[in-house]
Order: sequence, then structure tokens, then C-alpha cells
Amino acid sequence: MNLSNLKPAKGAVQKAGKTIGRGQGSGKGGTATRGHKGAKSRSGYSKKLGFEGGQMPLQRRVPKFGFTNINRKEYRGINLDTLQQLVEDKKVKKEVTLDDLVELRLAHKNDLVKILGRGELKATLKISAHKFTASAKAAIEAAGGEAISL
Repeated sequence: MNLSNLKPAKGAVQKAGKTIGRGQGSGKGGTATRGHKGAKSRSGYSKKLGFEGGQMPLQRRVPKFGFTNINRKEYRGINLDTLQQLVEDKKVKKEVTLDDLVELRLAHKNDLVKILGRGELKATLKISAHKFTASAKAAIEAAGGEAISL
């Protein structure tokens, strides 16, 4: 072994591909694979979000419609039949709190929760939530439970 036959270990050198933009002799000079003229051939070009080559973009072609109330509160709805199922599966005992609902993945920790009246509740439960529908509250109290608004 001498200096004339030294070479790096197999797999150590990875060629990055053909070098572009280094003159006509390289085979990839001139336009450097960017084609002729136009925005994409310029340095510093970055495609704007929604840009369609000068054509009127979709978000400007489609008409504006409706109204969004900025003060709207979104509630996570949980029905009575879901709560009854939790009792039957022995996942809750006497009390249902927000923490229990988060733990059971029925709500996220920052959600506002509303108990809805679908299905029937046979178990006596003490339920804490932000809101209750009238039918849900009546069904909970008819089953001997308690509806606590937070």
C-alpha cells in the first residue's frame, strides 16, 4: 500500500448527483436544468400558497358565503346511552366528573361538555358537566341521580 492507491472505504463516499450550473462543458450548464425564463428559473423564487400561475386562484373564484359567529361556544355532546354503557362496562361507579370523561377519552381537557338526552339512564349517577339538555336533566333526576352544572 502506498499513496498512489489510497481510497476511501466502500460506501463511505456518496456522490450527490450531477453538478449543475458550472458551465457548458459540464453538460448541465446554461440554464442549469431550470428551463428558459419565467418565475421558476429565477433565484429566490418561492411558490406562493394558492398561486395558480396568474390564473384567478380557487379561493378567490369561489364566492364568500354565510356568517361565522366569533362568540360561538362549541360543546362536546355526550348522550345518556353512552353514560349507561360506561356503567354497564363498570368504567364509572356513582360519579361522573370532567376528569373521568377526559380519562375515558370522551372529551379533551379544555372541552366544554354538554349532556344530551338520547337513550335512557337506569343507573343513579352524580354527573358534573357544563350544560345539560332539559330532557337529559329530567332523565338523570328520574333515575335518582344529580345533574351538577359547572
